[in-house]
Amino acid sequence: MKKWAVAATAALLLLSGCSDKEKVNGPKEPVKEVEDVVQEEVEKDLPYHYPLTGVGSETKTDGRAVAVMINNHPEARPQSGLNEADIVYEILAEGDVTRFLAVFQSEKPKNIGPVRSARDYYIDLAKGLNALFIAHGYSEEAKKMLENEYVDNLNGMVYDGTLFKRASFRVAPHNSYITFENVLKGAKEKKYSMDQTPPEFKFLSEDEGTSVTGDKAASVMISYSPSGIFDSVYEYDPAVEKYKRYTNGEQTVDYETKEPLLVDNLFIIETTHQVIDNVGRKEIDLESGGSGYLLQKGKLMEVEWKNDNGLIVPVRNGEVVPFVQGKTWVSVVPTNPGLQSSVSINAK
Repeated sequence: MKKWAVAATAALLLLSGCSDKEKVNGPKEPVKEVEDVVQEEVEKDLPYHYPLTGVGSETKTDGRAVAVMINNHPEARPQSGLNEADIVYEILAEGDVTRFLAVFQSEKPKNIGPVRSARDYYIDLAKGLNALFIAHGYSEEAKKMLENEYVDNLNGMVYDGTLFKRASFRVAPHNSYITFENVLKGAKEKKYSMDQTPPEFKFLSEDEGTSVTGDKAASVMISYSPSGIFDSVYEYDPAVEKYKRYTNGEQTVDYETKEPLLVDNLFIIETTHQVIDNVGRKEIDLESGGSGYLLQKGKLMEVEWKNDNGLIVPVRNGEVVPFVQGKTWVSVVPTNPGLQSSVSINAK
């Protein structure tokens, strides 16, 4: 009996010791797997997001957008900085020639160009984004708007050889470039504020972006004329869940880095174009709204478009359709049959 009593007492002391230890140190927490920790970090909401891409950030994302007229002539390809733009608008200038308005806010490329001349409808788009407008040259109507300071602007006609530099590997008018450093230098010289954060577009959350619905759209071709020189093709790459862009058979890449241009939202809008002179310059209606297509994550949605206080946005059933987070390309296509433009979408 004494032996059993000693054994029982030892057991009680052992249990008591364990209990006291738990009281001091607390119960042991289950060890978390590395994957769980990483997942928690991913799911943590970031406090800020960029207004033109919706992408989250741990640091503040304010600051003014910069909208640059970029040349799309075959002799100007490949361009510099285009792949870092938050939004790119592709619109006809003269004849079947398209130009780009590239808008930068979340990224600031070292070199941008070739820079080309302004048209009034590009200026209106920059105005809607409260952007500093950069161009080299202008049409008569655009010149009046810029000289009257309709938007804050820097123009190569004033700063050629100073803020704007001519590249030796291309010939004029396809060789004018500006660095982002010189953009800021010019803004400071003209006492333009760079603190005017642009208005925000509407975006899906990351989770919502994984369940985009619509018809399959593996590729789309946008044709501006029978010549095909300015036709563009967008092919969906499931591996990166983005569209790659091609023009005249060549993939759109950055001149310096050779990095491809990747598009998260391809927004195609149809509107009326009127030829206003013998050079082929146009008046383009970006106010009245109309039909459009929105391509995201390999899916196509037929939408309408409207001008919402200067922002061109997709609409369906009277509600603004959100973009997925990332970069957006807006292609403006004529509805006029005589201009022989077309949009062809392939599901496979």
